[in-house]
Amino acid sequence: MPDAYIVSATRTAGGKRDGRVSGWHPVDLAAAVLDETVARAGVAPDAVDDVIMGCVSQVGEQGLHLGRNAVLASGLPETVPAVTIDRQCGSSQQSIHFAAQAVMSGTQDVVIAAGAESMSRVTMGSTGRWARRAAPGSPTSPKLARNYPEVIFSQFTGAEAIASKWNLSRSDLDAYALQSHRRAAQATDAGAFKAEILPLRIMTDGGADVHEIDEGIRRDATLDSIGAVRTLSEDGVITAANASQICDGAAAVMIVSEAALKSHNLTPLARIHALTVTAGDPVIMLEEPLFATDRALARAGLKIDDIDLFEVNEAFAPVPLAWLKHTGADPDLLNVNGGAIALGHPLGGSGAKLMTTLIHALRARGKRYGLQTMCEGGGIANVTIIEAL
Repeated sequence: MPDAYIVSATRTAGGKRDGRVSGWHPVDLAAAVLDETVARAGVAPDAVDDVIMGCVSQVGEQGLHLGRNAVLASGLPETVPAVTIDRQCGSSQQSIHFAAQAVMSGTQDVVIAAGAESMSRVTMGSTGRWARRAAPGSPTSPKLARNYPEVIFSQFTGAEAIASKWNLSRSDLDAYALQSHRRAAQATDAGAFKAEILPLRIMTDGGADVHEIDEGIRRDATLDSIGAVRTLSEDGVITAANASQICDGAAAVMIVSEAALKSHNLTPLARIHALTVTAGDPVIMLEEPLFATDRALARAGLKIDDIDLFEVNEAFAPVPLAWLKHTGADPDLLNVNGGAIALGHPLGGSGAKLMTTLIHALRARGKRYGLQTMCEGGGIANVTIIEAL
């Protein structure tokens, strides 16, 4: 089967809710990373065959086809098509899979996989709310209610269930959250994100500025300050401090064929080695990355110890911690530059964001294989294995 190569990858620095990036319309935010990934690759804009844009809350400013609108707001010619997809938090990781599959099938040669979400401007949950029973306006249909009686599908309930199932205490989760902030701060100070971040021009109360540092990192965080945050449920262990931060951001990667590498004289950053998506229990919901990783490694003919770096989305601290227990992976290789607890989780943009960070981290360390996975609403998980070049 033909190979698919990543030739450029970029992301914006995360913005806190109502923070430094909130002045950017999500269409323009998405357009910015499209233009940047084209510029970094050195490809003529009219060489792009397609744009696949991930977005979860496709309503309001993110409605009416974010992907196409981003193309029209960008420097790409209007002849470039686009599609907007929703695989919940894995939307732009699925964008990468679809783009790679298009290239590997031989039907397209240059595809941009991207994702964007402005959680300040389009509120999470604005596209619908689950109900215990079928009700007008709810995604819960009569047949769905019969199959899952009295169930409200909730990521918060799922996170609590994972913590209970895997015997993860509040102190375990808080310690992991602190580690995320410390690693993110260290990576920022060392310039680890500099090559991957697209600086954004913004307006602040003090005038024009450039946004190029992830806004959510809490440098002053301590176990005491994290531990003082109230749990989301009375007897639970999940808090806003050991969960991912609401975030505004976008990211994009360009995926090309071997023929495009040669015809456009491109330099590959990484090769797509394996693509896997699985689904399981929609109630516990967030546990599927554990089992998807097993399947991905088996299909790729690799063992966990063959992988040099891992990116497991920190939607909630129990997810990467349970993943570590299940896989036996080296915790020192997991989310080495911090994760969504510190850097933010811009929903539909997170898949491409994590891939951008993984590629740059592998290349900075001279390492070979990287594995990325993330939990997704409905009990789904994507796994992508890449080989840095």
